[in-house]
This record gives sequence, structure tokens and C-alpha cells, in this order.
Amino acid sequence: MYGLDINFLKDRPEYRSDLAPSSRRRNLGTPESKRPLWLGAGTGLALLALAAGGWFFLKSQNDQLVQRQAELDAQISAIKTEQAKLASVKAQTKQAKDDTAALASVFNTIKPWSATFGDISARTPPRVRIVNIKELTSQEIAALPKPKSPAVTPPPSPVPSGAGAAPAPPPSGVIQISGTATDFNDVNDFLLVLQRSKFMKSDSTRITEAKLGDPKTPQPLQIGGQTSSVAEKDKIKLPGEVAFVIQTELTDVPASELLQELESKKATGLVTRIETLRQKGVVKP
Repeated sequence: MYGLDINFLKDRPEYRSDLAPSSRRRNLGTPESKRPLWLGAGTGLALLALAAGGWFFLKSQNDQLVQRQAELDAQISAIKTEQAKLASVKAQTKQAKDDTAALASVFNTIKPWSATFGDISARTPPRVRIVNIKELTSQEIAALPKPKSPAVTPPPSPVPSGAGAAPAPPPSGVIQISGTATDFNDVNDFLLVLQRSKFMKSDSTRITEAKLGDPKTPQPLQIGGQTSSVAEKDKIKLPGEVAFVIQTELTDVPASELLQELESKKATGLVTRIETLRQKGVVKP
């Protein structure tokens, strides 16, 4: 007789260990189980590609910036060259303007002696005779006695030196006018009219010497080659003349402000030059 032998041990979990690993291996090999791996690899590759792309982009931008910097350096170098040329032109222009201004100042400070003498002659009273007009040297000016000041004045404030300080005007000429007059009133009248002259400084015009001379006897007349004899008591005595010396200083007013006076004294050459310089803008009106 045949017997039925059924093994129920295979149905127990502890006896199915040989089947579990194969099942697990079978489960790992499915696409669903590998999806996280592929996602991680894709993400890593994407990040790597993004980093590489960023590096190439930054390198391209850096190359462009280097090229742009080189172009800007070339432009800056060209601009500096032009600036140097412009500075040179400005320096030359300034030098030319300074030379022109210096030349114009020469014409503007010169006052012809003929105009000065003509003004003195026109202001001389009828009873005053000019004997000599002399311009003093620097040594003679230094030796002159200083005029007494009527009041003690405080010293002027010091003028700051530098580019902002105006240059001191050149010293004007000091002249002495020597002559004779019939009396002291004529000398005083001559002094007053000289103080009104625009060619001289009124506050520097003063009488430095005035002395009445001895009476004079006229020379005897000669009639027919013979000198007439006159008794001593019958001789005519002429009043003595007043010998005077007036000291004055030429004005430092620019000649451009004395055109009317210069033209009236026939200094037409200087007037024409100053008017030409004024038209060119070298001398300010």
C-alpha cells in the first residue's frame, strides 16, 4: 500500500530562507528600485554641468573685461597725451599773454617827458621863470630829508605775499623844478597849479626851498659906444627875485587814464598805441 507523506516544514518561514535572498535580489534589480540612484547621478551631473557652464561663462566675461580694460588703458594713455599737449598749449598761451601784458604795461606806465614838460610850461605863471628841471637819482632820493608828518599814524598792516598779493607798482620819478619868481606869492601860485596837474602827485608836490635874493642894479646903458656914468645915489635898485625849488613826484596813474591830457599835449603816438591795445583787449578800458 502506498502512504501519503506531506512535508509541512517547507511552509514554515524559518525553512524558506533560501527563497528570501533570491526574492530580495529580484526586487533590487527592478527599475523602480534604481530610480533614486539615477536621480542622484543626474543631479550630480547637472550640478557639474552647471558649474562647468558657470566657469566657462565667467572665463568669457573675464576675457572680455581684460580686453575692455586694455582698450580703456589705451584710451587713457591717449587722453593723457592730449592733456599733456593741452597743458603745453595753455602754458605757451599764458606765457604769450604775460609777455603781451608786460609789453602793454610798458606803454601804460610810460608818460612822455614832452607831455610832462608841456604841462609844467602851461601851468607856469607869467612872473615865474623855470631855470632847470631835474630828475633825481635813487641816491639823491635816498638822501632827501623826509617830510614831517603832522600826526603819528600806526604802521600799515602787512600785505600777504604770494600769488594773491598784487605786485607793488614801480617807483615814480622824483623831479625838482628850480626857478625864480618876483615874489613868494607867485611861488605859492605855481605850487597850487602844479598840485592840480594829473601828471604829478599832489600830496608829493611841495616847496623845498625859497629864498629872496639881494636887490639888483641894472647894467649901465651904452650910448654911442660909451657907457653912461650914473652916480651911486641915482642908481636904480631892482627888487630881488625869489629863488625856489619845488619837488614833485610823477603820478603812477596809468597812461590809459590820461589819454585826454596826453592828446592835448600832442603825445599822439602813445595815445594811438594805447587805443590799439585797448581795441585788442590787452589794456582794459
